[in-house]
Amino acid sequence: MPIRPTREQLLRLPKAELHCHLDGSLRGETLVELATSQGVSLPVSDADALRRYMVAGDSRDLEEYLRRFEITLAVMQRAESLERIAYELLVDAAAEGVRYLEMRYAPMLTTAGGLTMRDAVEATLRGIARGQQEAAIIGRVILCGIRTMAPEVSLETAEIAVAYKELGVVGFDLAGAELGNAAAVHAEAFSYAREHELACTVHAGEADGPDSLRQAVHICGAHRLGHATRLVEDASLGRYVNDRRIALEICLTSNVHTSAVASYAEHPARRYFEDGHEIVLCTDNRMMSGVTLTDEYLAAAEHLGFTLEELGLVALNGFRAAFLPWEHRLALIRRVRQDIADLLSHAT
Repeated sequence: MPIRPTREQLLRLPKAELHCHLDGSLRGETLVELATSQGVSLPVSDADALRRYMVAGDSRDLEEYLRRFEITLAVMQRAESLERIAYELLVDAAAEGVRYLEMRYAPMLTTAGGLTMRDAVEATLRGIARGQQEAAIIGRVILCGIRTMAPEVSLETAEIAVAYKELGVVGFDLAGAELGNAAAVHAEAFSYAREHELACTVHAGEADGPDSLRQAVHICGAHRLGHATRLVEDASLGRYVNDRRIALEICLTSNVHTSAVASYAEHPARRYFEDGHEIVLCTDNRMMSGVTLTDEYLAAAEHLGFTLEELGLVALNGFRAAFLPWEHRLALIRRVRQDIADLLSHAT
């Protein structure tokens, strides 16, 4: 009989987080402390009130959702801040059953205080190293180009990502305002990443339609797609993506907040799953969406009817689609498959 999962079961479910923005996933207390020490003004100074303020549930679209990042980025211009935020994100994720996490961010947005992009990457990697020493989790980094910036900046970012490929950076991405800012403009950066054997993902099909997804797949050569909410509108492309096992990084709450979908119940994630797509549940931004990965799994159960058995399959998808060497993924899959089987055997 299908098992309706409880929060406790989903906390224990071993999970992989593949779409999580570092600058959207700060602790409220940390944001207050860093702002105070750096002389950065905040809209509210109490950590609980600030956490509530930062949840972008009232956004009318993606662009309005993204404005809150101006607040977090203001305190992320120092190496010690980046290191701390990366460390805290990793240990917080581990506490809710996340075994593997890829945090992503645009390093050029952290250089206003004098850091270079390489400085920013190295600080983040130090934070990950600390987190891995303290918690049972593996952390990696994806560097993002920004759609609204010059393609030369994206190329430089891809070059830095490749330079740190053996040190913890596992992918290159394109983020930012999607509508009216074509991914094709940044094709050279993606070519550079792929030609140097670096995996690629692209934010696409969130604020724009199937043509944006086609650019991500056919021009940028995406190995995964971020959001892909509107892939459902193009049956041919959907079959192509499915046939080639291009994983879909699904962010339920974020998609509701940005009005990519009208409600959880109308999200195409259930249809994608039933069609055989390799979907992976993700948070997008723990702070701006006010969620943990466990919350996203619970939302899938409550609003889209996912059973515990099905969510176990979704969890395995996350490890299969990770930007890790295949032998490392296999080792993780073997361990988590047994843990999932044990969880299911004790579920009632």
